[in-house]
Amino acid sequence: MDFKFSDQAIEFRNEVQEFLADKLTADLKKASRLTAGTYTDIPACRRWHGILAEKGWIAPGWPVEYGGTGWDDLQRYIFGVECFKAGAPLLFNMGIRHIGPVMMAHGTEAQKDYYLPRIISGEDIWCQGYSEPSAGSDLAALRLRAVRDQDDYVLNGTKLWTTGAHFAEQIFCLVRTSDEGKKQAGITFLVMPMDTPGMTVKPIMSLNGQHECNQVFFEDVRVPVANRVGEENDGWRVAKVLMQFARSNNINMAWVREALERVKEAARIEPDGQQGCLIDDQDFAYKLSATEVRLVGVESLELRLLSEMNRNENPGFKSSLLKSRSSELIQEVSELMLEAVGWYGFPFQMETLDPLSQAEFVGPEYALPVMSLYLNQRSTTIASGSSEIQRDVLAKRVLGL
Repeated sequence: MDFKFSDQAIEFRNEVQEFLADKLTADLKKASRLTAGTYTDIPACRRWHGILAEKGWIAPGWPVEYGGTGWDDLQRYIFGVECFKAGAPLLFNMGIRHIGPVMMAHGTEAQKDYYLPRIISGEDIWCQGYSEPSAGSDLAALRLRAVRDQDDYVLNGTKLWTTGAHFAEQIFCLVRTSDEGKKQAGITFLVMPMDTPGMTVKPIMSLNGQHECNQVFFEDVRVPVANRVGEENDGWRVAKVLMQFARSNNINMAWVREALERVKEAARIEPDGQQGCLIDDQDFAYKLSATEVRLVGVESLELRLLSEMNRNENPGFKSSLLKSRSSELIQEVSELMLEAVGWYGFPFQMETLDPLSQAEFVGPEYALPVMSLYLNQRSTTIASGSSEIQRDVLAKRVLGL
């Protein structure tokens, strides 16, 4: 396993750095700094998406024939790291990361021709309809019913925790088309516009006061059979492969590294209560060092997966290991940041998180999104498969339990 960058990789990194220095405007960086959830302010996301699309860099993992870059895994890794380091907006990119690759692998030619260009251009933002009130970690227990009626499926039921449903143009869903056999065997993968008659979106306010998630209700919603991706009752296989690769890059360690560096910066400024700085406090310094040691370990795991994927190897169980450790680590870092800013974590000034707001925060700018991020990131050990589920996967596939 060789982590040393080649001359070509270093040259590519320099190209990315030059592009980011040229295209990342002050207002885009500000929007990124104010990110208090899983994605940056949507208008900023759309702008940054357009800039990357114009450059031809919006789909790092896609092949060239579908509008992607054709980059290898190392180039994609470098691009992601440099974007985080430069302060680029966090994109809401379920179209690029999730449904796009599924369409390429399982979609019809008509589906590819219609949907993929709209994902690349940013015309369509996608959301994911997976979880339900009785189907979260046990996703195969989903009940959203899809009954075949000639050339349509008629959908009745609900989806829960649907991030971005209030602004997305399209949704991809897992639906129940059969009760025969194993519960995984009766699931089908469908796509549909969010303005389809019979669909209702109701907001779910997050613990941090932000609106990211929703509940989506389906009442006699008619979806053409032509909108099915893959075969009927074969949606579980499609979704399983999708989730495995999504988990392997769910949290980029460059993001966590930058978050930890911000903790250090704050600790060099904030007082320790004894006429010194928090960074000099022995107890805090110990916690900071212990977290960084764990971060180095997870960074090594991420690079190991990168090395294997460069050899076209499936990440397998290691994606579950990376997902569980990285999501727990980002929570750990957010707790340290909250401890570092102290009282500045208490003011609840949601209006100051709007990049266009003229409202002034009562504390320093670096403390502004801290509490909101801390609360939002309580969900990282649940989203995309809870840590408990990941440990079950590891117990079965590694220990044979």
